[in-house]
Amino acid sequence: MSDWVPTTCMRCAVGCGHLQRGADIGNGIDVVRGDAAHPVNQGLACQRGVRETADPEGEWLTRPMVRRNGELVSTTWDVALSAALRAFQGALDEGSEVAVLGSGQQTNEAAYALGKLARGGFGTRYYDANTTLCMASAVTAYYQAFGSDAPPCSYDDIPEAEAHVVWGANPAAAHPVMFRWIRQAANEDGVELLAVDPVATETAEAADAHVAPEPGQDLALARAVLARVVETDRVDEAFVAEATEGFDDLRATLPDSESAADRAGVSPEDVDRLADAFARDVLCYWGMGVNQHVQGTDISRALIDLCLATGNLRPGSGPFSLTGQANSMGTRVCSCKGSWPGQRPFQDPDERALVADEWGVPVDRLPDDAGPGPVGTFDAFGDDVEVAYTVATNPVAGMPDASAAKAALADTFLVAQDAFRTETTDLADVVLPAATWGESEGTAMNMERTVSRVRAATEPPSGVWTDLRIVATIGARLFPGLFDDPDPDPETLFDEFAGLTAGSIADMSGITYDRLEDRKALRWPAPDAETDAGYRYYDGDEGNRGYVPRDGDNGVEPEPDTGEESWSFPTPSGKAGFSTARQEGLPEPVDDDYPLTLTTARESEQYNTGVRSRDVDDLDPVVARVNPETVAASGAVEDGTVVVETRRDAVPAAVDPDSAVPEGLVWLPIHHPATNRLTVDALDPQSKEPNFKQCAVRLVAPADRATVGATSPARADD
Repeated sequence: MSDWVPTTCMRCAVGCGHLQRGADIGNGIDVVRGDAAHPVNQGLACQRGVRETADPEGEWLTRPMVRRNGELVSTTWDVALSAALRAFQGALDEGSEVAVLGSGQQTNEAAYALGKLARGGFGTRYYDANTTLCMASAVTAYYQAFGSDAPPCSYDDIPEAEAHVVWGANPAAAHPVMFRWIRQAANEDGVELLAVDPVATETAEAADAHVAPEPGQDLALARAVLARVVETDRVDEAFVAEATEGFDDLRATLPDSESAADRAGVSPEDVDRLADAFARDVLCYWGMGVNQHVQGTDISRALIDLCLATGNLRPGSGPFSLTGQANSMGTRVCSCKGSWPGQRPFQDPDERALVADEWGVPVDRLPDDAGPGPVGTFDAFGDDVEVAYTVATNPVAGMPDASAAKAALADTFLVAQDAFRTETTDLADVVLPAATWGESEGTAMNMERTVSRVRAATEPPSGVWTDLRIVATIGARLFPGLFDDPDPDPETLFDEFAGLTAGSIADMSGITYDRLEDRKALRWPAPDAETDAGYRYYDGDEGNRGYVPRDGDNGVEPEPDTGEESWSFPTPSGKAGFSTARQEGLPEPVDDDYPLTLTTARESEQYNTGVRSRDVDDLDPVVARVNPETVAASGAVEDGTVVVETRRDAVPAAVDPDSAVPEGLVWLPIHHPATNRLTVDALDPQSKEPNFKQCAVRLVAPADRATVGATSPARADD
């Protein structure tokens, strides 16, 4: 019988420790359970993480493939790699760019290697990852407010908070282990849980109160809450004066709370309830419901502003963005996607020179900006970009206005690397089969900055290579010297990356595999062999973690205030910054032709674009959750089915009448490949994250579709 192997679950960004046991015969994982010795989850594990690790239902890729006479056929690694290398080299010889799209599903080591290949080998600006599609607005807001990405708080703060506000996120479905901690904390006397979401989600059902703004009006609501805090004299003036800048400018732009509440579509009582929560020690969590908006950065900043104005930047409180994919944080910190390793800024020529020297490449090969983002990269296909390389991502289903994205990829030479068959691998010219969870070695980084080991419990099938081996082999063959070994030891790559972070904002130079073996998990910044970081930016009394409850007893014995509180931020002034943005319009408001609003969100039983849990060929129609009153008013639903149409496309859907969805809203899951054929590719100009959440739709009866199609640009081709 195989031994139990301790590893990190790669299902989501909570970062739970698992124990996995490989199958006794053949490949694959036989049994998975939570690891009681892991400091993150202490034995807890969600069943979907267990199930999708041990028994994924997607179609595994087991052999390399190349396209011949229009069909994908199995081949050898030598043939497949040769085809990919010819395409890459041909693009470079012609002066064209190679686009590279990575993923939050890679280990830190594989993500670092991919960034090294993209930036230090291809020298391309057109490199990004699917993490930009869900997290970029929060990332940008953290940088603007604090000078660094990633939450200041961590899981340690959850039991200490007096209030928990979950805004535009549904952790009950997306992060069930973490949500269990939040619910346990909120069950304590005097502690409350509030949910802000247009939809009555599972999280809202468990909350003490649910505030439901009009779709897309989150910034108006956040400004209403802050205005109410100001109106009732609950600003932490001492903290604001000592640790922040720009509050007077913000105060001057605030609307009155009542008019802002009216624009947001909520009552003054709802605003008061939220203002009361922020006047306590509050953790404010948010997710894609905030980020995936043309003002996603502004909304994220507004939530940070609420925390700053009320002094909620101490242990037991703070702004906590919820990351989706297992290694989104690692992709942000180590992959050279939006910054050089350790959050070294792209625009700094000294940082570029340092990275070029470490990699042994000409400094002018490295781009001097992070690139145009995923949507901008697709816009360049057929122009600047002739060849694309996707790794562990499915943009044919995951990009906004996905039909247009598919058309762009179809006209591009595509090398697709994945563990499972996807809509993207079906379109590829070369398919490279990669190892998945339980078959790879490395590390991952969860949403609270904690690094832990990823270990293999079984060998990959004989025709499958790890992401790291594939990337390094391509890099070694195209750019001699960039990688010393075409099949590198993950620990060697980790040490290289960690060394590059030394002295940076996200310093991990004190983390090693040996130290992770001893401690299981370590949180950055960790600049030496003794440090394991806690709350960021706050310099308080270490004896009480700087924790001094301001409004009652939440179960933690307060210690005397030593008067030693201070804060420091990696900003030019050393202070955190406020913002002054106001609510603007949506990119595609409803009108007489398209009178309903589409929103998208996660389901509890699915993952990303669903490739681990569905058949690409035998796909059920997407399920649209629609309020029963909206269903009745439309008159379009026939035998439980309807066509959902936007100005871009139309898709058939099964209708689930659901009163949890407000009238006028159509809810679709992000995991179904039909969903993003409808969404709009408008971007937040600051973060380059698309506005997946609100666009104008209409419901059309299936029998009437042919008539509508004669005058509509939509393409109902399912």
